[in-house]
Amino acid sequence: MDPLPLVPVVLCGGSGTRLWPLSRESFPKQFLRLHGEHSLLQQTLLRCTGLDAAEPLLLTGEATRFIVTEQLHEIGIDHEELMLEPVQRGTAPALACAALRLTAQFGDALMLVLPSDHIVQDGDAFRQAVRQAVQAAGEGLLMTFGIPPAAPESGFGYLQAGASLAGGVRRIRGFIEKPDRKTASQLIDSGDCFWNSGMFVFRCSQMLDELRMHAPELVTACEQALQQATVDGHFRRLDAAAYAKSPDISIDYALMERTPNAAMVPLQAGWSDIGSWSSVWEVTAHDQAGNSLNGNALLEDCHGCHVQGSKRLVAAIGLEDMVIVDTDDAVLVVPKERAQDIRKLVRQLQDAHRSECQVHRQVMRPWGSYDSIGNGSRFQVKRITVKPGARLSLQMHHHRAEHWIVVSGTARVINGDKDYLLTENQSTYIGVGVVHSLENPGKIPLELIEVQSGTYLGEDDIVRLNDLYGRA
Repeated sequence: MDPLPLVPVVLCGGSGTRLWPLSRESFPKQFLRLHGEHSLLQQTLLRCTGLDAAEPLLLTGEATRFIVTEQLHEIGIDHEELMLEPVQRGTAPALACAALRLTAQFGDALMLVLPSDHIVQDGDAFRQAVRQAVQAAGEGLLMTFGIPPAAPESGFGYLQAGASLAGGVRRIRGFIEKPDRKTASQLIDSGDCFWNSGMFVFRCSQMLDELRMHAPELVTACEQALQQATVDGHFRRLDAAAYAKSPDISIDYALMERTPNAAMVPLQAGWSDIGSWSSVWEVTAHDQAGNSLNGNALLEDCHGCHVQGSKRLVAAIGLEDMVIVDTDDAVLVVPKERAQDIRKLVRQLQDAHRSECQVHRQVMRPWGSYDSIGNGSRFQVKRITVKPGARLSLQMHHHRAEHWIVVSGTARVINGDKDYLLTENQSTYIGVGVVHSLENPGKIPLELIEVQSGTYLGEDDIVRLNDLYGRA
């Protein structure tokens, strides 16, 4: 009998806030380059090389699908399938849909479930642990990976290991959800507890059979969501109405804490969930004073600090155990020990409906990006970059006019009933209510300055009439 295919299933939705202001709702931490030249998502996929695995299946949301596609293209993955979750419903429904999809493709398969926002520094140790888990999953166990705890961390769930099995595998006799620090210390002292990594290996057929036993309504909703899904290129959109009927629940609660077949492999591979700026400091190289510097920074008499700069110089004197993060539109200063409190700041931003919790000044789009470089009463200035061969939607605005000035490259402009080319130092005017579009027909990026003027300049004043990228 041929071995079952191993398929990485990568979870790359979510909108983490603990690494604000670098991580935002529209560009969460899995897309950030926090440790090395690749983003956390890219590192997750590159770790799977050498596992003899099939093409990965990725799950994300509508808002981040083009960021995922672009980052995969950067590392040479161009033919992946992206499954789009219409709403967030926890990891259990997402993984049930993935298992149903893989069952339809392969008959049965082993799924390697990986969050896309973790760091694993020892790839060889990771792959060895995966091979151990694959062997055990093929023999009927639902596998996860336990991280030997380095400290009594209260931000993680814990696994209580039970009987030892063949191949370094251990049964799981209990799950503890984010204990307080005193309880975490007691768990570590017991010698049989591990951090819950959130990574799994399941045989699809077994996972679905047990979910049907423990959460039948979840599987029914996912079956309907997948049956009624629509396909647009390599995007598979789950049906929103059906998927919304699924309970919002994690795979730990829905399955792992209920099954008698839960087991784990210890994983000692330099793992971190990068859950705070203090975690980023821990995995980043330090200077002799224990400072970690990323970007344009200059320190004098500072110790144990993490500085994340951008374009501007960040300078500091006489600080100890501080985090400083500078972006184009926000600066964060916080003691490392209070890094978890950043979510309170983000909640204030959300309550005040401030854009700094949602988007960066530079916003990525499937056709390129725009950078809001200036604004005031009734005007806004953007620097727009359009990739070669890409084009903006055919659209109109009810409240604003636009003036475009080409800085470099060639622009093809549709302006009402006119269709023409603009090159460097040429400009055009788009009146309020005029149907228009912009395309880069050339071989180099198109750079232009857009000056908007009008009574309302919000991004929701866009009426798309035709769009290459399937946006509403």
